Amino acid sequence: MTEHVTFHDLKGASVFITGGGSGIGAALTEGFLQQGAHVAFVQQSPCEEFIVAMEERYGSAPLFMPCDITDTEKFQRCLQQAAEAHGPITVMVNNAGNDKRHSLAELSPDEWDQALNVNLRPHFFSAQAVAKGMIESGGGSIINFSSVSYLMGNAGYPAYVAAKAGITGLTRALARELGVDNIRVNAVLPGWVMTEKQLRLWVTPENQAEQLQKQCLKEHLSPKDIIDSTLFLASKASRMITGQALVVDGGVVVTG
Repeated sequence: MTEHVTFHDLKGASVFITGGGSGIGAALTEGFLQQGAHVAFVQQSPCEEFIVAMEERYGSAPLFMPCDITDTEKFQRCLQQAAEAHGPITVMVNNAGNDKRHSLAELSPDEWDQALNVNLRPHFFSAQAVAKGMIESGGGSIINFSSVSYLMGNAGYPAYVAAKAGITGLTRALARELGVDNIRVNAVLPGWVMTEKQLRLWVTPENQAEQLQKQCLKEHLSPKDIIDSTLFLASKASRMITGQALVVDGGVVVTG
């Protein structure tokens, strides 16, 4: 939930979010609902309690469709179902990803393919599916979630880092290809956001302290810190911004 901004043009917008029921994705779903948007999302895990909470809080339940986004055919059917329910999708947020740790030595070809199938392929095929509706609507915004992990050259998950670099390249290519139809394509690059998953699997007091040493702003990022930047890129407030990579990491990496 955002406490800082209101983007009036997002009221009534048809928004689709991958991984929109947990972590950063759940924060984004709530942020768009707060703006009055119609939100649909996919993810694999159940999230009935979240949906009930959103309906009670905002009077509008997000449309949830269970889906493995590596199943491209089913994923694109879900996008079509959302468009039928809410109107053509004009804001597409590719948030879902999997930062499972792995090493160079142990990763198999199948595991490499799976890492890219989760972390990169959906960004292309969602754009393929929503572009026609955006064109017919006079434009739209595609927001691809990358990561500062590739800007930092992080070790410990090379396939993930490669996919996140690929997302930024894809974003720039699609911005050029779709800009003629008034479709903007940008990337958000979060730093280390302290989601429940991160806290459960990877965070220790030692690496938290090390992370703060890297940041200019001495406060850990939470999922809500990603909402306002995403809303800005979805809104016409950013109407002449496309092909860009917006870093939200508390000041670890420097772009430009």
